[in-house]
Amino acid sequence: MSEDLVEFLGTGRRKTSIARVRISTGSGKIVVNGKPIGEYCYQEVTQKMALSPLVTANLLGKVDARMNVFGGGISGQAGAIRLGIARALCEMDTTLRPILKRAGHLTRDGRKKERKKPGQPGARKRFQFSKR
Repeated sequence: MSEDLVEFLGTGRRKTSIARVRISTGSGKIVVNGKPIGEYCYQEVTQKMALSPLVTANLLGKVDARMNVFGGGISGQAGAIRLGIARALCEMDTTLRPILKRAGHLTRDGRKKERKKPGQPGARKRFQFSKR
């Protein structure tokens, strides 16, 4: 690593997934947990979702990104990566903020699994009611 390399950090969260993103100017190399993004996000839909802030900002081949992601599943991790990339891009260039905000990339998706309530089999499901 060179001394003059400037990295911008962003943290993304979705469901129970957390992504720590580091962005720097470069050739477009994107690595998630030590693997290329195509190998880590093997579904095309999740890969597009994760990289959508770069597409919106028109920086897909112009920045390098390294990410550490843990927790949750594939969809939650892709959403966390998306928010982390968007936040790091805002830190890198503040003029991108309105563009990313309008596209909805800076909004944290607060939906989580609802907790199981006591005295019932699930969060919403109830045991069958019997009058007699």
